[in-house]
Amino acid sequence: MDNFEDNCVENKQDKEHQGAEWIGTWSRFIRQKPFTQGAQSEIDSDIIEQVLEAIQNGNSCIPATQAQVDTLQNLVICAADASQEIAPFVFDQQHLYLYRYWILEHALAEQVVRLKQQTIDPIDIGDYSNLLSDEHQIRALHMVARQGLNIITGGPGTGKTYTLARIIAVLNQAIPNIRIAMAAPTGKAAQRMKEALQHSFNDEKLQNWVTNDLKQLNPVTLHRLLGLNSNNQPRFHAKQPLPYDVIVVDEASMLDLGLAQMLFAAVPEHARLILLGDADQLAAVDVGSVLADLQQVAALADNRVNLLTSRRFKEGALIGQMAQFIQLQEFTQNHVALLEKFSTQVVGPTQIETMSLTPEMEDHIQWEYLTEDTSKPVDWTPYYDKLMFGYQDYIEILKHYLTADEPELWMSKVLKCFDDYRILTAIRHGNLGLRQLNQQIEQRLLASLSLFMLKQGDWYVGRPVMMTYNDYQLGLSNGDIGICFKRNREGQSQFEVYFPSLDKWVLATRLPKSIETAFVMTIHKSQGSEFTHTAVVLDRSAKNLLSKELLYTAITRAKRGLTLLVDQDAFIQSLTHGSSRTSGLLDKINRIINY
Repeated sequence: MDNFEDNCVENKQDKEHQGAEWIGTWSRFIRQKPFTQGAQSEIDSDIIEQVLEAIQNGNSCIPATQAQVDTLQNLVICAADASQEIAPFVFDQQHLYLYRYWILEHALAEQVVRLKQQTIDPIDIGDYSNLLSDEHQIRALHMVARQGLNIITGGPGTGKTYTLARIIAVLNQAIPNIRIAMAAPTGKAAQRMKEALQHSFNDEKLQNWVTNDLKQLNPVTLHRLLGLNSNNQPRFHAKQPLPYDVIVVDEASMLDLGLAQMLFAAVPEHARLILLGDADQLAAVDVGSVLADLQQVAALADNRVNLLTSRRFKEGALIGQMAQFIQLQEFTQNHVALLEKFSTQVVGPTQIETMSLTPEMEDHIQWEYLTEDTSKPVDWTPYYDKLMFGYQDYIEILKHYLTADEPELWMSKVLKCFDDYRILTAIRHGNLGLRQLNQQIEQRLLASLSLFMLKQGDWYVGRPVMMTYNDYQLGLSNGDIGICFKRNREGQSQFEVYFPSLDKWVLATRLPKSIETAFVMTIHKSQGSEFTHTAVVLDRSAKNLLSKELLYTAITRAKRGLTLLVDQDAFIQSLTHGSSRTSGLLDKINRIINY
């Protein structure tokens, strides 16, 4: 939980390599004394290993029969006894849990019901009726005006932030001395939330409603909002709730069970909680799919609004068409027909070429298949070269920065240009994994800039880096991205890294050795980010990670340009295989409400 976008999924290849051994070790550990009163051989290890494997895949529980549960002997208790007794496993409504996840799920269900049932002073929105015209966005405003728990979902460009800006403006006008908190699961998502919100606040329609206080709103990570310490203990919780009247959380699809429970518990009785997200995106890295579960609770129908009209993708926009195509596909054995359908309805395969990133550029998709010839070793160099196309503008901007008399004047252009393009991959290892791709892109960039600068150790001007864990001393969170520059301080030239999401400089020598170069990101880590042009790499090595949700998340990071470099089988799997997680949250919420 300390690292929200934890390496648990990104390192799934490692875990799968070690998976059987890891699960077997924990199974043997649980089956020995003092946990069990009998001999290891008397306890059914199969059901234990099924639970552990399910948790690795993000499920909070597995379906189980009473007969299976009986084989666990004293290692399991029924849900009715869980408040008085402790055991490694809990059996509840024909589902078997590890005790930890049953407790988390039960606690979250209670908090959801609490927020659902709490009384909120309604707001008269009659004076603000002209701020929104879309019927679904208007419904969202009405919803937040009268209740505490609010869920606003929608695909890319449906106006979630646009709607939120108007909701916040109305609340700010209607509630004296209102205290508002904005948060997102990652630093990058918080930064994008801030940029999008401020852009919306600049709308002419809002000029009479937006105060300086609203313009100063600064979204933070959920970890910072909750005050999580190095032991993963929150400063704010049920007994010491957050000191806010409105709490907004963007990218709510990334909420795992543990983080969601802490968040909901810390919401005060009088406050409004607003969750924004896209339910079709990837679920959380850790256990749980909270947003998807909340979407299924019939009793919460009045607490959620789904925005439908996309304004980001114009009619006929290829990326929007592809997103819709992914959502509508179901599993099929006729792969040839599927690919023909995709070529007809979206775009056919081509060769990857340089894509011009101009303000006038039209929505564009290009995609190329990886070679299927396994009879000889693959030459990956041409693929690396093609993925490098998108960084040519970044190289040119860096040349200007490195040769300028006043390089600081070019810094903002460097930052913007870097965010125009990103390569996304599903895996960390292999020829098309995160590590190798970052290395190859770095080599090509340094070769192009060899006349202007040299690499010193790990550092060079223009190196993008990403934090891989929360560093509380430096004030940096897992997922924060910075760019390396060379600055003169007291007559000395030294490498410093600027983190735009925090407006913060950190000496390169103070950053951990584990910090990662970030020309390439995993698709999981890219959630909450947007780039003008996104390149998506899908290798068959990632077959156990591929899903419709993964592909949908990847392509919707692109605003106008999308490059796909895909293995054909991997692409087919990504178009047809949906992922779902087993959870008892829905059932628990219903039971508490109907109790």
